Amino acid sequence: MIDANRTRHSTISRETGETSIELDLQLDGTGAVHASTGTSFLDHMVHAWGKHARVDLTVRATGDAAMDPHHTVEDVGIVLGLAIKSALGDRFGIERYGFAYAPLDESLARVVVDCSGRPFLDYHATMPEPSIGADFAASLVEEFWRAVAINAGLTMHIDLIRSRNAHHAAEAIFKAAAVAMRKAFAQTGSANAVPSTKGVLG
Repeated sequence: MIDANRTRHSTISRETGETSIELDLQLDGTGAVHASTGTSFLDHMVHAWGKHARVDLTVRATGDAAMDPHHTVEDVGIVLGLAIKSALGDRFGIERYGFAYAPLDESLARVVVDCSGRPFLDYHATMPEPSIGADFAASLVEEFWRAVAINAGLTMHIDLIRSRNAHHAAEAIFKAAAVAMRKAFAQTGSANAVPSTKGVLG
């Protein structure tokens, strides 16, 4: 049986010459999200992810986003990945695998996740527009999820099946990732059992 007293919580701080980030994550939450990264579209996507992943998440970032949001987007992804890895801990008793489709109007995305401990991202999403809003390059969606997957120790396959609007495409990807990760992170087995025939993940 699952140990109801297990707390899957992590707080991560990371400071570089480009960004300073503080992130607090509770995997078994309600979808309460507070995001202040200096990049409005990233805040929007992080909020959508947390809401549909049903995690509690607070993230604050400062840095050079006014110059170009690239560093902020990538570094928030790194810190979120590290927080997921820490909160998952030994990964005993989790479902391990999760997948989801998410539509947003004309856009449809599919994300498949394996909490394997082996970091890998396979990303197939040809964005229909080069930018989202005034300053968010559509290519940053891939940068964010690569940072998450590598630092969380996840195998992720992300496919944008169809889209005509880059905002819709990005949001569909984040929402599909949220639902797939919620399923993969779910505590469904024995707290003493590793979901692997090898007896170890990684």
